[in-house]
Amino acid sequence: MSVKYSTLLLSISALLAAGAARADDPVTPAIPGVAAGGVVLELIKDGFNGTEGPIGYSDGSLLFTETNANKIVRIGPDDQVSTFLENSNGANGLALTPDGKIIAVQTKDTQVGTVYPVKEKTVLAKDYQGVKFQRPNDLVRAGNGGIYFTDSGTRPTKENPNPEPSHPGVFYISPTGELKQLANDIERPNGIQLSKDEKTLYVANTQGEHILAYDIAADGSLANRRNFSKLEGWQKGEDGTWSSGADGLALDDEGRLFVASNAGVEVLSAKGEALGTIPVPKKPQNLAFAGINKSTLYVVGRGAAYKVPLLTKGISSRPK
Repeated sequence: MSVKYSTLLLSISALLAAGAARADDPVTPAIPGVAAGGVVLELIKDGFNGTEGPIGYSDGSLLFTETNANKIVRIGPDDQVSTFLENSNGANGLALTPDGKIIAVQTKDTQVGTVYPVKEKTVLAKDYQGVKFQRPNDLVRAGNGGIYFTDSGTRPTKENPNPEPSHPGVFYISPTGELKQLANDIERPNGIQLSKDEKTLYVANTQGEHILAYDIAADGSLANRRNFSKLEGWQKGEDGTWSSGADGLALDDEGRLFVASNAGVEVLSAKGEALGTIPVPKKPQNLAFAGINKSTLYVVGRGAAYKVPLLTKGISSRPK
């Protein structure tokens, strides 16, 4: 059997396994160890009022925040969609504790704290040196209980063309509850993630060309800011400004970084090498591995939720 014919059969098999595909359905490129070529990215549901903060939950489902609807949504392993939590205080990014509590950065009354179980709600941080957070965006919980989170600041919109001056930042809540600001020189910090060994912190700068990386010290502080990888999503928008659209970040069990950007889902090696990009019909905002064996990548953005089976899997001890 020729190599070309064998490759064709593999692509056809992948399409059949994913179900009947239309000609315009987005499919994965072949990324060694990550994605089989020709696998369809499946739409689960469209029309959500905000799509952010996905995490893989303990029962194999996916949770994500319908931020503008002020709730957390559950997508079951059978793709059934239901409301997991009402009145989430505009929860955006989510994290899980070992005992099953859900921590969220919250955008209505801006703060970081536990939102589930409801009877155990707590506030971990509400302001920095007396100044309230502006737009808490995403967070990641370290194995020692420390929490890194981003505040993306303010930006002009049609509804609010002249917002208050922006003061974005990256913050850290230590295991003992001490709040520190670790960075204030990123234009629009967004997604945030830890390397598998938790020695490196990755930060997505929506307005920047690169994913940023920092070394993490024993006390949780950061050093050695550097450009980890240039993003394919670096594009000029309709308004004439340049942006990568870098948003949510997820990590697989091999330490590869998955980035939601203007280009789709960009896959980077642990060394920052560009491995390939999975196209998404609507601009992705965030993503997470979920499912019983965490080999399904869920992608949410612009009101839609998608999933795609991959060759790789997420880290079993992490929610994304």
